[in-house]
Amino acid sequence: MENFTFYSPTFFAFGKGTENQAGEYVKRFGGSKVLIHFGGKSAKSSGLLDRVESSLKKSGIPFVSLGGVKPNPRSGLVYEGIDLCKKEKVDFILAVGGGSVIDSAKAIAAGVVYDGDFWDFYMGKPIENALPVGTVLTIAAAGSEGSPDSVITKEEGMFKRGASGNAIRPKFSILNPALTQTLPPYQSAAGITDIMAHLYERYLTNTKEVEVTDRLIEALLLTMKHEGPRVIADPNNYEARANIMWAGMMAHNNSCGVGRSQDWNSHNIEHELSALYDCAHGAGLAVTMPAVFKYVMKHDVNRFAKVAVRVWGCQMDFDHPEVTALEGINAFQSFLVSIGMPKNFAELGAKEEDIPKLVDVLCNGDGRSGSIAGFVELSKEDCTKIYKMMV
Repeated sequence: MENFTFYSPTFFAFGKGTENQAGEYVKRFGGSKVLIHFGGKSAKSSGLLDRVESSLKKSGIPFVSLGGVKPNPRSGLVYEGIDLCKKEKVDFILAVGGGSVIDSAKAIAAGVVYDGDFWDFYMGKPIENALPVGTVLTIAAAGSEGSPDSVITKEEGMFKRGASGNAIRPKFSILNPALTQTLPPYQSAAGITDIMAHLYERYLTNTKEVEVTDRLIEALLLTMKHEGPRVIADPNNYEARANIMWAGMMAHNNSCGVGRSQDWNSHNIEHELSALYDCAHGAGLAVTMPAVFKYVMKHDVNRFAKVAVRVWGCQMDFDHPEVTALEGINAFQSFLVSIGMPKNFAELGAKEEDIPKLVDVLCNGDGRSGSIAGFVELSKEDCTKIYKMMV
């Protein structure tokens, strides 16, 4: 296990009706004027925005609003939010929505207190200062409600990149599983896939002797394996929703990733798909991960065999561990398909003729130097082969 520091100060309010305490928590964490940042119609039509606004009014906290966040959030709205916050002298950002809304809120929070272009942070500059952010979560998926991370798509060039810093970890996050009960099955399945991706990206490590975090990851994967089908079969199953929501936070606040190297090649490869085709991130990952895993499996076949046995119930073939490893990858893909996720380019809406463009942006776009590195370093040739495996 490697040396590490771990700082995760987010205050969580979990359970039914907790969105009605939003004003109380904004006040507790120092907010005196709020930007409510949200997505589209559902936040309004469900009455959620009304309840949040009522809570802020009850606490005597003025607010302004900015909606319009899209899946795969865009830089243009971030710039708009930064300008609005400066004009209105906002000192707290409240994200009401899923990972896209929270990521956009974090980008605004970092940009408001920065003299340069907020995109500098998405080019690798650490985020050291930001306005405080709170969240009211409406989908279990990205884990942004407990993480120091944000992903934004730059509209000029359609580069989808990430930024990180403890300054953008939410001060508080309100997690009411009942808010996710109205999600369409496809969105629920995409969220489940994203959560499992965050776990696999940490499981694929080159660090030895990390049994504690291995076991944490395996436990959460088993939880998703159990609860995923239950929530697809019965969207109103509050207990299944609750377990998935908390697993989503645990999967990405890095408690499962400390002391070990991590991968993130699947995420990088998928980001180009959702940037170009505007597909759901989880759906893109469902197509990407099995291809990546099969391509890099031989780098550490026993690691793939271990998760195959411990999570997917495969029998270990000690003479041919690669057989067990492949069986586990296929079991994972079958699970994703069973909950409604796509399995290839055609089902995702991607096109084989776009592969050269995908690879060029992935490996050379926006300051990259010809490859991506993680569990295995992947060249342009490697990435081309992986995309072709998805066709």
